[in-house]
Amino acid sequence: MKIEVGSGNVYRDLGVPDADRMLVKAQLAAKISALIRRHRMSQSAAAGLFGMTQPKVSAMLRGEFRGISEEKMMRCLLSLGQNVRIVVKPAKKGEAGVLSVAA
Repeated sequence: MKIEVGSGNVYRDLGVPDADRMLVKAQLAAKISALIRRHRMSQSAAAGLFGMTQPKVSAMLRGEFRGISEEKMMRCLLSLGQNVRIVVKPAKKGEAGVLSVAA
């Protein structure tokens, strides 16, 4: 059996355009979903809190977030009582920068 080691980004492995951004959005959506469940909140209630429609929240939670910006997703986290910190630091010498989420 041949085993192929992934890059750590399934979107990149599948050749999806903007793979790094898609991974960040997936990580943000997963955190938003976990918080909605923790608060025992309906999608309709979350939509009202986020200033979005319920179908848009549903799509985001299903991984369909191409039309939702990272900024909007971070604002959703703020609405759920989370602190969001953006840290900018130098990449390792000779390497390109990396976009990531730590939650």
